[in-house]
Amino acid sequence: MKGAATALLAMAFWMAMDLVSFQADCQRERHVLTPHGPSWEGLAIVVNKTNPTENLAFRQLRQAFSQEKMWWSSKRRIKLVALPRGTAERQTVLQVIYRMKDSDLDRYFFLLHYEGKFPAQPTTLASPEEVKRLVSNSPGALAYLRASDVDDSVKVLRINGLLPGDDGYPLRVEIRTPK
Repeated sequence: MKGAATALLAMAFWMAMDLVSFQADCQRERHVLTPHGPSWEGLAIVVNKTNPTENLAFRQLRQAFSQEKMWWSSKRRIKLVALPRGTAERQTVLQVIYRMKDSDLDRYFFLLHYEGKFPAQPTTLASPEEVKRLVSNSPGALAYLRASDVDDSVKVLRINGLLPGDDGYPLRVEIRTPK
């Protein structure tokens, strides 16, 4: 009887830990609905309009951002474009795609360079407008923008077959609060 009670106690403990982990994941992902609609929007992955790529599996997206994959199928070098440190968009990319902090990402690219792999360090630009301008003029560019910042100067890639507004899309960012 003592063994069964211990097993039940252990099972209750792990179920509670799973619940805490699930709640933390939900908080981190910010998939919270408010009475006025979603409190998040999709973070679009954008490329130059001439890029023939339409869809990336999430694994391929991670490989491109980590520079494990450095070339598009069109034989163009992938040129990473980022927004500044501290922005919600960059934090989402760090957490969901890289699974790193900014300082870890700096170290990661330094080590790749040190190992002789010479990856292209992301070009950091100050605003979504600058990102769109660079992406529209660089056939190999790969960047991220809030779905609300996207216009027809860039092409949005599907991730796992989904667009930023679709249920199950993996990249979400909290909606900007009006100033």
